[in-house]
Amino acid sequence: MITVRAESASRLWRQTVDAVLAHGAPCDPRGLGTWEVIGAHLTLTQPRRRLVYVPPTRVINAAFAAAETVWILAGVDDEWIYTYNRRLREFADGLVLRGAYGPRLRSWAGRVDQLDRVRHQLIADPSSRRAVIQLWDPARDHEGHRDVPCTLGYWFALRNGHLDMHTMMRSQDLWLGFCYDLYTATVLHELMAGWVAAELGAYHHHVGSLHLYDEHLPSARHLISTTTLDSAGLVSPVMPSLMLPWEDLDPLLRAVIEGQPCRHSGWAETAEVMRSYRIYKSGARAEGREVARRTPGPLAQALIAWYNHLDRAAALSDPTRETPSPSSRPGRSS
Repeated sequence: MITVRAESASRLWRQTVDAVLAHGAPCDPRGLGTWEVIGAHLTLTQPRRRLVYVPPTRVINAAFAAAETVWILAGVDDEWIYTYNRRLREFADGLVLRGAYGPRLRSWAGRVDQLDRVRHQLIADPSSRRAVIQLWDPARDHEGHRDVPCTLGYWFALRNGHLDMHTMMRSQDLWLGFCYDLYTATVLHELMAGWVAAELGAYHHHVGSLHLYDEHLPSARHLISTTTLDSAGLVSPVMPSLMLPWEDLDPLLRAVIEGQPCRHSGWAETAEVMRSYRIYKSGARAEGREVARRTPGPLAQALIAWYNHLDRAAALSDPTRETPSPSSRPGRSS
């Protein structure tokens, strides 16, 4: 069991990589080599410092982080997500990702909006222990689909005016998936705190199998040898506030998805980052970059860093990109 606590996502991730390398052991589920720790409790004390950015070793696709967050919160499993990560198609059954979190979150069994139920639960009883969102569905997830959720569920605890959030993971790929899962979960955490009029407390990430795939071990060891835990670069920026009234959530998400004007400053950055990437992927790379360059905020800056990462990889004829191994994909792991 490892326990790691930090105020910043970059520092939390860096310290956790160190801990897994130090305390892990080899494990080969389905014949896929990993370096694994069983049992991890990771705590991010400032959840708005949610962006993992440790260049040049680890730069994430900020557009995919933004898009997957919107996709999940909107409660959809629509195919537009493939624009931001085309390799996700490899995990679809009939073009549908059967493990998509969104429909389970917003329309469990076709009728239960778990976000709304938890919001009402905490407003009615601030000390409730029943503020639970369930994602694992045994009726679906033992059927052999290509995409199976790694997140079991979320639990919220409102104490002394602060809302803490706990995520329970059966499995977590630390190198790829963690960076995206942390981003999405802490956005949900921030929104829920706003809806129940609480201060944003600590974010807790509990993992059964926390692992690095063998293909990422050289990068992980290089990271440890080239960065120090007291590096100023490990302090992730505070992201703009995303809080908004409950009744504004779905109209805003529709506007972001459809590329319509967004009047909320924090969500406007998300919308522009997604728009930049759509333009970039259409082939108009200079125009896509310019949209990101004109957009203020740390998420847009992270997207520019991602574009630069792609340029470096192309210049070196290196196929490295934010794509999954045969066993994992960004935002999920097996």
